[in-house]
Amino acid sequence: MTSRALPARPITPPATIGILGGGQLGRMTALAARSMGYGVHILDPDANCSASAVADRVVAARFDDVDAARDLASNCAVITLEIEQIATEVLDAASAYAPTRPGAAAIAIIQDRVRQKTWLRDNGFPVGAFRVVDSENDVRDAVREFKSSFVKSSRGGFDGRGQARTGDASEAPKVWKTVGSRTAVAEQALDLAGEVSVLVARRPGGESVAFPVSLNHHERQALAWSTMPAPLSREITDKAASIGRAIADKMEIVGLLAVEMFLLPSGQLLVNELAPRPHNSYHASERACLTSQFEQLVRAVCDLPLGDTAIARPAAIVNLFGDIWRGAEQPRFDLALETPGTRLHLYGKGEPRPARKMGHLSATGDTAMSALDAARSAAARVGAITEKPPATLAAFGVK
Repeated sequence: MTSRALPARPITPPATIGILGGGQLGRMTALAARSMGYGVHILDPDANCSASAVADRVVAARFDDVDAARDLASNCAVITLEIEQIATEVLDAASAYAPTRPGAAAIAIIQDRVRQKTWLRDNGFPVGAFRVVDSENDVRDAVREFKSSFVKSSRGGFDGRGQARTGDASEAPKVWKTVGSRTAVAEQALDLAGEVSVLVARRPGGESVAFPVSLNHHERQALAWSTMPAPLSREITDKAASIGRAIADKMEIVGLLAVEMFLLPSGQLLVNELAPRPHNSYHASERACLTSQFEQLVRAVCDLPLGDTAIARPAAIVNLFGDIWRGAEQPRFDLALETPGTRLHLYGKGEPRPARKMGHLSATGDTAMSALDAARSAAARVGAITEKPPATLAAFGVK
């Protein structure tokens, strides 16, 4: 008689979850995990990282420290991450001691923009025109071909860092220096109606669920505000969710996958970037959805039944950057909280700096746009002035 292996058991409390990365996403994931009864260990280069205040233990080490990863994983039942810039050797080392979700194969694709764009194109997912550039001359040729281009470093860089936009081929030397004088991706600049994202949660066995689509707006190449559910047609949101789930399944992600997309004036959707972790554009899920993205990550990596992602009440967030802190003077958050339905979320970071995300304000409303109005109004009271939805979205009924 041949024995058959039983399926792996779910990882239940009071087991310990290890998180690679201790920034704000790690902090909020840790809070969700602790509310469910799990222990939390963190690996981060900074012993006083944002998540340290809510973790049982912090292993202070670089994201390429294999020995530190073994130390973390040997004391945890499962490992996940809140930042994709983790050495794949670290993920492999951790996986020898505990399930590592998502795994090294998916992270190797996502953490490198060249691999990511190429993988998306080769697997038939819709992306804009792009070229891989390895020199100033390559940048010059790409700008001449595309007329206007975004050039993005293949490794690292976020919130506009390691990126440059140009329509002038003579600026190639400056652009090449901006992206670190290393392999980069030159993308054709597109006329956009707007930007959306979809977040997919997936268990080890392949069961998945998509959160409602979020409508996003960037300023200074960083997310300024986000609202959900996106006030767009069912046709567009269903298509976005379908693309997101297909990418998560093809990549065999375990955990979360955020898929950022461009919405063109024609209604076409193009994939911009992937993130295998909680995502800034889904912070509103804590207010809007029956299950937040952070609880859902815990459920997915621990192989628990996935939570209901239905909208309980539309919600929106506005990011708070270090610009609104003026020396030792703290922003008047009490004034922001006078706006009905508003909550404050600070990340426990150290010294505020311009363009550094320090927290966000969230608000609810009867509709996604009324929630956004409330969040923007509250943010304005502390000096965080954000733009209205772009006029290009009016053709889709967004005002």
